Amino acid sequence: MFETFGFETLTAPQAAPFLGLGLGLIFGVLAEVTGFCFRRAVAGPAETRRPALGIWMAALAVAILGTQGAVAAGLISFQGHRFLSPDLPVLAILAGGLMFGAGMVLTRGCIGRLTVLSGSGNLRAALVLVIVAIAAHATMKGVLAPLRVAASEFTLPVGEWGLAALPGGALLWAAILAAGAGALACCSGAPRGKLALAVLLGLLVPAGWVGTGFVLFDEFDPIPLESLSFTAPAADALFWSVASTAVAPGLGVGLIGGVLAGALASALIAGRFRWKSFEGPAQTGRYLAGAALMGVGGVLAGGCTIGAGLAGVPTLGMSAFIALGAIALGARAAEAALSAPSRDGSNAPSPTRPQRQGA
Repeated sequence: MFETFGFETLTAPQAAPFLGLGLGLIFGVLAEVTGFCFRRAVAGPAETRRPALGIWMAALAVAILGTQGAVAAGLISFQGHRFLSPDLPVLAILAGGLMFGAGMVLTRGCIGRLTVLSGSGNLRAALVLVIVAIAAHATMKGVLAPLRVAASEFTLPVGEWGLAALPGGALLWAAILAAGAGALACCSGAPRGKLALAVLLGLLVPAGWVGTGFVLFDEFDPIPLESLSFTAPAADALFWSVASTAVAPGLGVGLIGGVLAGALASALIAGRFRWKSFEGPAQTGRYLAGAALMGVGGVLAGGCTIGAGLAGVPTLGMSAFIALGAIALGARAAEAALSAPSRDGSNAPSPTRPQRQGA
């Protein structure tokens, strides 16, 4: 299919970074303006959770409909994709999700949000992003790889079981999920302008799936079927930046670069660009610990809140639902632990107090 679109000087793998760059630029702008972050939707004061959840759900509703619409149209297929694997690595997904959720509370943002904040001048977020990339790479291919392999050996044979296999088929369940997410968005109290921008952000998910699975499909020089994600792309971007002569960039490298550039442009134009750094050693240690948890956890869970959540749930694969649920549970547990009274009876300072930029 790739050859029929008239590309003469680029192969599909060579074009993938440009697709990622385009998706990233738009994501960076939209996420910077809306404050898009799953951590905000599940942790912190109720008055900030509800609007954040509404924005996230508006994007998810559109992502579900767009992705399953592309499947129904025959543009893409998730047959054989890891989200629909017949052997579910349930231990790795649960452990990784809990770790990721706790980590994003410690760092006050998921990886996607921290990438956006890095582009808008937040040095805390930038350092966390680097540590996340190192921890993720170590878990995929480095010293922590045996841990990943061992955890992945505990699987449940689920066969083809998933929402698409239930009575009514994929489109019915996609419509039900999208309707539920849309209802939460409408009742959240989030500003209508931000909800509209979240709808545009959600469209990036099917754009990524269709871009890699249809537009850039080349059976002689294939690329992975993928969409928005931040755990593996952060590791790929870091590795490519230090070894670009030996490693070719992929979709993820372009995506990370695009998000940084888009968020930077948006923050500068709106006057929201601010340099921020750590307030002290204790805060630094907390953020570094959270970064390591997110890097390892994101790999074990099969993705972050974007990769396994916003882009994974629309595949209707059960692994994505389990991962997102575990992330939310880990975040709530971490918030509860950090907010629990200390031994002297006073309340520990909560890392989820409202701040202008969220990290």
